[in-house]
Amino acid sequence: MTDFIEGEARAQATLFPEALDDYIAEENAVRVIDVFIDNLNLSSLGFKTIPAMTGRPAYHPGTMLKLYVYGYLNRIQSSRRLEREAGRNVELMWLLGRLAPDFKTIADFRKDNPKGIRLVCRDFVLICRKMDLFKDAFIAIDGSKFKAVNSRGRNYTQKKLKNRFAQIDKSIEQYLKQIISADRLEAPVAKVKTERLEHKINKLKKEIKQLNKIEAKLEASPDKQISLTDPDARAMRSHTAGMIGYNVQTAVDVKHHLITAHEVTNEGTDRLQLMNMATQAKQATGHEELSVVADRGYYKSTEIKACEDAGIKTYLPKTQTSNNRAKGFFGKDDFIYNSEKDEYLCPGGEIAPYRFSREEVGKIIRRYWASECPTCPIKSQCTTGKNRRISRWEHEAVLDKVEERTEHEPMRMAARRNTVEHPFGTIKLWMGYTHFQMKTLERVGTEMSLHVLAYNLKRVINILGTGALIEAMQA
Repeated sequence: MTDFIEGEARAQATLFPEALDDYIAEENAVRVIDVFIDNLNLSSLGFKTIPAMTGRPAYHPGTMLKLYVYGYLNRIQSSRRLEREAGRNVELMWLLGRLAPDFKTIADFRKDNPKGIRLVCRDFVLICRKMDLFKDAFIAIDGSKFKAVNSRGRNYTQKKLKNRFAQIDKSIEQYLKQIISADRLEAPVAKVKTERLEHKINKLKKEIKQLNKIEAKLEASPDKQISLTDPDARAMRSHTAGMIGYNVQTAVDVKHHLITAHEVTNEGTDRLQLMNMATQAKQATGHEELSVVADRGYYKSTEIKACEDAGIKTYLPKTQTSNNRAKGFFGKDDFIYNSEKDEYLCPGGEIAPYRFSREEVGKIIRRYWASECPTCPIKSQCTTGKNRRISRWEHEAVLDKVEERTEHEPMRMAARRNTVEHPFGTIKLWMGYTHFQMKTLERVGTEMSLHVLAYNLKRVINILGTGALIEAMQA
């Protein structure tokens, strides 16, 4: 005998509990998954709930959904790993009734039900709304780059093809010179070396043919970019380096850090995503008026105007991209606008009245300048032209209002930083900081919906507790 805790002998007969339910604690999150999926109207969500009259019986979609939700909640996204867990994991035995689908069946369910899985994620957001978890009506929007299964070597642009063609030409030229040099060697050595170099040249010529085919497809591509493994993946700029992947957008509730809306895009920037995500968040939370905060990567005048018109109050800093300031001249913010008189006061103290308007890129732009510009003593700090012309969008008063609002409530931007990074960091950790399992924009969106559903489930369990959440879902 020792003073340590000892386990039972492997050959010892043991009386297990009579019911599998005795292994699952009342506060186990697997009970939440069971109640949530059982309460869904799967038929209305697009799942096939009526079995075929012929052939081998299929698994019920509720069973497959429970398996996937459990898997993503426990960082198990691979269909092969889910197959193994179903045969050895007591929680999954309880959840699935000891069913153990094979990996092909598991993978096909995720692939064949993209719309239904996304709607399941939406339904849980509606449950959160019914529980009044979005009552603050304050949302933070942000995007993050996620890796695709496509590697950088299998993504092509015109510049990349041009560089590769140049490298191949240079390599072939070097190999030909080496063949000429090899002819001066002894016959056996020269033959071996020449054959090896000719093999390399033939291999490069085959690559040229493949690249010519890729170049033809590249010309037909709208964005002049092509990915071979995942056709929808695109080159993305991240904070550290470039990657081939997707830009995932989320709208996160500031109070509870719940993801109210999400969308996967293959656009490299966030510039056109503000109105889209804000509208989705407004519909999900059910508020007639909503406050939204985002970083300056979302700053676009037409997007901000659309949000304000839709009753969405926006907070985001103005972009600092003044060409004049970069040249050492006064920036536009050095000119003070008088809304009552519709004129600007320039840094030299002169009045710049309105002159004319014209349409530029679909927007009406108003022009202002002062007549005293040619004789102004500080003209060298303002412009090299005859007059310093000031441009103003016809709806720029909306942008001024947003800028003033953002400056007077700096805590909104602090709340954004403390909100949006948490879900992205958590989901990437659960993914193992690797790429998506699936290919194409639609299927990657399905996979992201499972990640978001698992994240939201975990958050609400931590906020309310398992028992309270189950009671709310059954109400």
